[in-house]
Amino acid sequence: MSQEPYARGIVPERPFVAVEEMEGEFVAVLGVSFPNRDLALEPYASRSFPDGSIAEVCVTDESGAAPGKRVARAAYLGFIRFARGGVIAVGMECRMEGEVVGEVVGFDGVHAPNHWNIVVQGSRFANGAERGIRLGERIRFVYETCATCSSG
Repeated sequence: MSQEPYARGIVPERPFVAVEEMEGEFVAVLGVSFPNRDLALEPYASRSFPDGSIAEVCVTDESGAAPGKRVARAAYLGFIRFARGGVIAVGMECRMEGEVVGEVVGFDGVHAPNHWNIVVQGSRFANGAERGIRLGERIRFVYETCATCSSG
């Protein structure tokens, strides 16, 4: 049986040269933050999201957050729906209403297959209510093209 290549460590953390931008809209806003959530980030550097899929977004202010690591601090923004599917990858920048929220650092699968948690590292540890997020507000994930990212 073949072992997952990310878990084996044979895929670099940022294997993508380019990733199409993803946009979602908030379908639920959360007002919770946990100083000791202890998320276990999966070893994967990306996850695919089909058309219409739902994901949960949280922010950590911990440095060193990365695939395969644990994250204690998590401020939950809410649940988003992707009308058009695609890929979210580590290194994508998360943006809302002109604000750069931070950079995708990994995925927590504790609720899979129901939904994935997309974990973003940012300097502002604030949940969705504290940020004033509204239902229907847009959130974008943008990957800057990188000619050398796939070299390991």
